[in-house]
Amino acid sequence: MKNKKLNIVFPLLMVAALTGCSQMTVLRTQEMKAVGAEVQANLDSVAVRLQAQNDSLRAELDAAELAQKRMQAEITMLSRRVADESERNDSRQEEIIYRLDMLLGKSDKILAKKVVVSGAPTAPVSMDSLEREAEKLVEAEAMFNTARSDYHRGEFKLAYSGFKQVYEQMKEGELAENSLYWMALCLIDVAQVDKAKKVFARMSEAFPDGQKTCPALFKLSGLYGEECDINMQKQYLQKILSTKSCEKSAEFEQAAEMLQEILEKEDKKSAGEPVERCVPVVREPVKPTSRKSTTDNASEPTASATTESTEAAL
Repeated sequence: MKNKKLNIVFPLLMVAALTGCSQMTVLRTQEMKAVGAEVQANLDSVAVRLQAQNDSLRAELDAAELAQKRMQAEITMLSRRVADESERNDSRQEEIIYRLDMLLGKSDKILAKKVVVSGAPTAPVSMDSLEREAEKLVEAEAMFNTARSDYHRGEFKLAYSGFKQVYEQMKEGELAENSLYWMALCLIDVAQVDKAKKVFARMSEAFPDGQKTCPALFKLSGLYGEECDINMQKQYLQKILSTKSCEKSAEFEQAAEMLQEILEKEDKKSAGEPVERCVPVVREPVKPTSRKSTTDNASEPTASATTESTEAAL
């Protein structure tokens, strides 16, 4: 009997133990699922926060990039303004130095000048004569500087009139030579190249050892080169190289290089090699860079005005 009871109780105990284990497993599984869900929720929350932070950082980077571009644009504008102001200052300094040099040089010449009477001994110049010469020089210098300022503002007709007035007043000397040179530049800028060439040529003949002779000859070679008149271009380049006063000038080296290039092209052409064809340059009048002056009725540079102002003294 006792064995029968044991046989019955033991299976029941085994069933109860198995049932308890099963329930424990279910509970463990539920706990693990709950923990997993909590972890996933935490991960999702962290991911959302990270995404928000990432978006915020991206927005800040975009704003910083935009600010950098604006700063670069502002720096570029400031650099241009500084460069323009520096260029204007350099131009002013150059004009001041030029004016001082001219005044010092001319004053020395005036003080050293003598009145020579044919058949009579040399006599010193009177103080009144010196004062008149000095006043004439100062007046001409002021007109010349005003004309240069007009030229740099793009008022070429007005500048031409001023240079012409200086030339007619001085007739000779550095101011007269410089006035002719700038008159020719004015003619170039209003597209009157033939008249400019005429003034340059007369100026180089009247002032063969002048300060502007070499630049004038080089300008002439360039103008003929633009017209594809290679023979005349070579002629003026060779004239620069044969002029002793041009040996130490910047134009001398440039003329040598240009003449060498022309001769090399001619050799290639003679050998039947392909050479780039010369295309004449058509010049257009340069537009003024500033508002038109109220003195627009100033006489326009013309061939007759040029010849009248130059032939009288040349």
